Parts: sequence; C-alpha cells; structure tokens
Amino acid sequence: MADWLSEIGRAVGDDYSDLATVRSATQVVVRLLLAAAVGGVLGYERERHGKAAGMRTHMLVAIGAALFVLAPQQAGMTIVDMSRVLQGIAVGVGFLGAGTILKARDEAHIHGLTTAAGVWLTAAIGVTVGLGREVTALLATGLAVVILALLPHVPANGAGRKHTSPAAKS
Repeated sequence: MADWLSEIGRAVGDDYSDLATVRSATQVVVRLLLAAAVGGVLGYERERHGKAAGMRTHMLVAIGAALFVLAPQQAGMTIVDMSRVLQGIAVGVGFLGAGTILKARDEAHIHGLTTAAGVWLTAAIGVTVGLGREVTALLATGLAVVILALLPHVPANGAGRKHTSPAAKS
C-alpha cells in the first residue's frame, strides 16, 4: 500500500511540477515578483494621477507578459517560436491599451494615450523580466517613471510664448 501511494505521489509530482529544482522555482518566483513590482511602480504613477488603468492593471499586465514568455521558455520553445509569442503579446496588449483611449466630440481632445502607451510599455517590461533581463527591465522602469513624472512639467510646443493670430498681424 505504501509503495502504491508513493508511486502515486511521484506520478503527481512529475505531472504537476514544472519547477523541479530550487533554482528553477527561485527564478520563476523572483521574475514574477519583479514583474509585479515594476508594473506596480508604473501603475501607481498612473493611479496617482487618477487614470483608469492603475496599479492593479499594470501589475497584472506585467505578470501576464512575464508568464507568456516564462512558460514557453520552460517548455524549451525555440527562439523562432518565441518571436511569435512576443508578436502576439505586443498586438494583444495594444488592443487592451486601445480600450483606455477616449475621444471627445472635439477631435483635438483625446484622452488616455499616455495610459495606453504605459500599459503597452508595462507589457514590454514584463516580457523583459520574463526573459531574465531584470536589470534592463529596471532601467526601462526608471526611465518611464522619469518621463511620466518630469515631462508633464515641460511646456509642450513652446507653451508660454505669445501667439498672435494672422488677423492680429495685419
């Protein structure tokens, strides 16, 4: 009876344990936690400014993107096949980001482009983490935070200069 139960335990373990070593389990845990963290940083910045796609959304996008590359890596997918996965992520997250874009009646007022770009970037950073390029992901996250935090304070298109209409010149 004990041998039979032991055999069942081994069979279940073989079938349901894709993290057979402490090393592989550690890599997956660290990568998923890091993806959640960098997604959370980007999402927190968006949430702080009252945007619809906030911390939870960005965290889930980053974890999902990391998982989309982690699982195929573990299964031994070739780089050619992985490139198709990456293409699918980029397109799929593009559609998700499109849902954050709102156009007002006036075509000059479009809202959500930065949030959509942030969701797309978050997915790219999640992929980067999933591929084991953690330092690159951290650098990209830092750059994104700097852009989101500092660039809103830079005048766009020469704002602050006095503009005169053509009628005023004549």
